[in-house]
Amino acid sequence: MNIELQNLTKRFGKKTAVDSVSLTLTPGVWGLIGANGAGKTTLIRALLGQVEYKGVIRHLTTDGRPAADVRTGYVPQQLEFDRSSPVTVTDFMAASLSRRPVFLGVSQKTREKVMAALARTHSERLCKRPLGALSGGELQRVLLALALTPQPDLLILDEPVSGVDQNGLESFYQTVDELKRTNHMAILLVSHDLDVVRRYADRVALMQGTIVRQGDPETVFDSE
Repeated sequence: MNIELQNLTKRFGKKTAVDSVSLTLTPGVWGLIGANGAGKTTLIRALLGQVEYKGVIRHLTTDGRPAADVRTGYVPQQLEFDRSSPVTVTDFMAASLSRRPVFLGVSQKTREKVMAALARTHSERLCKRPLGALSGGELQRVLLALALTPQPDLLILDEPVSGVDQNGLESFYQTVDELKRTNHMAILLVSHDLDVVRRYADRVALMQGTIVRQGDPETVFDSE
């Protein structure tokens, strides 16, 4: 699956947040970098269908045909919730994977779905833990498991390990690297940590209102 952006533009009043962005996201990890206010968040919101924009976003099969039933997974920078809540990881996941209200109990079928999802990020052991008791890295792995269910064509990681300790960061990105190697999906990694982008991204796009540089990590980082 390729995600093709052509002349994508978004204005808020008289301010142009994103100006004529053209970019084709191919399978693999794409690093999206740029200073605060460069338009990265607006671009993400356009990809998620959260804002109207001018221009075109096309979803194409690898042979160039329009793709149907496109799925996008999203891992936010952080999840705002009441950490004193007794909601477990299984309850949290089940609420998204089943139409049945969690207070009625989680069915065996849904539990199996939850465990299968957590297995993709090696997080099965967290299933009975209260969501509020998780470390930052553990929580992001749970959010990643949810974003991967069902399998997305595009996975957006928006500063996914901001505030996470070094062990959690390494574990998270090792999982992302494994996903890249075992799944044919485009992964858009938005990060201010240039070392992480250099290490894990196959391609990098530098934003400054528009895309000012794109290519392999060394080409982008070595440019003026």
